[in-house]
Amino acid sequence: MKVAVVGVGAVGAATVLSLIERGGTCREIVLVDRNTDRAAGVAADMRYATPLSPTVDVRASDYDDLADAALVVITAGINEKTGGATDRSDPHGRLRLLETNAEVYADIVPQVVAVAPQAVLMVVTDPPDPLADLTRQLAGHQRVFSTGTLIDSLRFRVHLADRLRVRPRDVQAMVVGEHGTSEVLLWSSAAVGGIPVLDLLGRHANSVDDVREEIENSIRFANITIIEGTGASQYGIGAVSARLVEAVLRDERAVLPVAAYSPRYEVTLSLASVLGSGGVQQMLEPVMDAHERTALAESASTLRKAADHAIAIGTA
Repeated sequence: MKVAVVGVGAVGAATVLSLIERGGTCREIVLVDRNTDRAAGVAADMRYATPLSPTVDVRASDYDDLADAALVVITAGINEKTGGATDRSDPHGRLRLLETNAEVYADIVPQVVAVAPQAVLMVVTDPPDPLADLTRQLAGHQRVFSTGTLIDSLRFRVHLADRLRVRPRDVQAMVVGEHGTSEVLLWSSAAVGGIPVLDLLGRHANSVDDVREEIENSIRFANITIIEGTGASQYGIGAVSARLVEAVLRDERAVLPVAAYSPRYEVTLSLASVLGSGGVQQMLEPVMDAHERTALAESASTLRKAADHAIAIGTA
């Protein structure tokens, strides 16, 4: 199968490398970037790694080469550092990037759909959720989803595992809502081996509330911490993007916290989503306590305003 990556900056390149390293996910990877020299350079660099993996053809090309692509991953746009979204005290967070990146998507999405009308479209660019709403509007179909809060959920699991001294893969924990400052960490259902995480933390910490606040801040601002050290948050989201490509192409029906349009909330946001052929096939609402349910409603309200703004910019 053919997969395209549009936008070959830090995240796009990390996604391509993760696709190659996972092996066997796709037979062709096409790179498209407005900087054609960069796309060609990344493709050449990646091709030298392909002998170590199952057969895959990596090449730089243009939009015409997206015909027959099963899935198009869109990572183009400015990142938090370039767009000035690295202030922990700013409640808008990644939404600061919306206006610029909505204009980028208004240019890209029609070109993709013109040559690959059958493709599933995966939005990675920040802020991914309102950009997915814009993409759905521009594409004229529902085969659109964003990476949502999968990366946040993985971070949640890692921090809990560190505290409890267990493997992250043995922690069941989820973040829902916006991939951004209004995201909702589902503490009430987080567990290890069926044992509630809050009970386990109570055995290891003097103040569970202090631990919760510390973990929540680490997750909400993880991207800023990474950017302060490296200049770009790329490897984690690259691995996430490759995993999601795999779930779609293999029609796994994997249950993952990625974002698609929810008729109930009237916006794209993350819930427990069934991901397979065609994108998100079903959205399941996790068990939440009253506080979490209220927070999710507030997150949805934030996203609806952002989506309306994105659509107004992108369809003007």
